[in-house]
Amino acid sequence: MSTAAIPTQREPELLGQTVVVIGGSAGIGLETARRARAEGARVILTGRNRDRLDQAAREISAEGTAAFDANDATQLKSFFQDLPDLIDHVMVTASAPHYRSPLEVPPEEARHDLTDHLLLALNVARSATGKVGSAGSLIFMGGTGARRPKPGLAIVSTVTVAFPALIANLALELAPIRVNLIAAGFVDTPLSASLLGDNLDKRRDELRATLPVRRVVGPADVAALAVHIMSNTALTGATYDVDGGQQLVS
Repeated sequence: MSTAAIPTQREPELLGQTVVVIGGSAGIGLETARRARAEGARVILTGRNRDRLDQAAREISAEGTAAFDANDATQLKSFFQDLPDLIDHVMVTASAPHYRSPLEVPPEEARHDLTDHLLLALNVARSATGKVGSAGSLIFMGGTGARRPKPGLAIVSTVTVAFPALIANLALELAPIRVNLIAAGFVDTPLSASLLGDNLDKRRDELRATLPVRRVVGPADVAALAVHIMSNTALTGATYDVDGGQQLVS
């Protein structure tokens, strides 16, 4: 009986495609860009800090960069309008969660906290229309940590619950462009370090001891999921958790 040869190499999953990473100068965004480059994609990075953006672009040999505030709808629209060619995928990691009590936040700040993350997704969807190819996708970042009510989490919990509904509806509105959400738990990034400060190492130790995966989730874990969502053309309108089982034990 003859045995068929088993291929030892595979074609890169994003070969010849273009990926835009909004918030791509560090953390999850930069790691996703690096992973996309390894899978054959051309990558365009955006971020607010020009110096960090240029450094990230050098690290991964990015196709291009654009420094602007993604929460500024006018700048965001101009960025997409100025793209010379169609792109294939947009990954949005910009915008940080707001962990503070709604009773202690001035009304105007509370309004921004409640709407900024959702409006960013809507504005990206509007701006990307006509620039993302029909086989392309939009991927947004959300979280899992605020799904259960806790003191001080009212604002971020509200956004956490609303985000999947928005993504599912955008998937219908933008079809055949695919729209998906990645919901992460704790991810060991510079943002996490800035939020936790001196408590970072303690939190890492807690997670190593309690998570079912027995390790801390890193940017590479999220990036691997993001690239899979880009390449799997059957995925749309869904939320994908990547938290190492954190919800099961917290």
